[in-house]
Amino acid sequence: MKTVTFREYIIKILKTAVYEKGESSDVIIAEAPCLPGCFTQGRNFEEARENLIDAIELWVTVGLKKGEKMPVVNSCCLAADVKVSTKKRVYV
Repeated sequence: MKTVTFREYIIKILKTAVYEKGESSDVIIAEAPCLPGCFTQGRNFEEARENLIDAIELWVTVGLKKGEKMPVVNSCCLAADVKVSTKKRVYV
């Protein structure tokens, strides 16, 4: 398994993305199947892809802040070990 940067991880996820025309409206649906529940839409492919990049960044960031382990994508894992402290810091 290879460890990759945040940017490389997003690129790996985008390579697995699925795009399809919306059934009831004139939009393109974009989904990152390796990230459960990560999908969006756009008026065209370019907008859907840009929106998907934003959605992936948000999905990963929120997951890391919650301390969740990120999924392995194409034999790559994210090089991040974020631990969020719930203690308040007091500066003197």
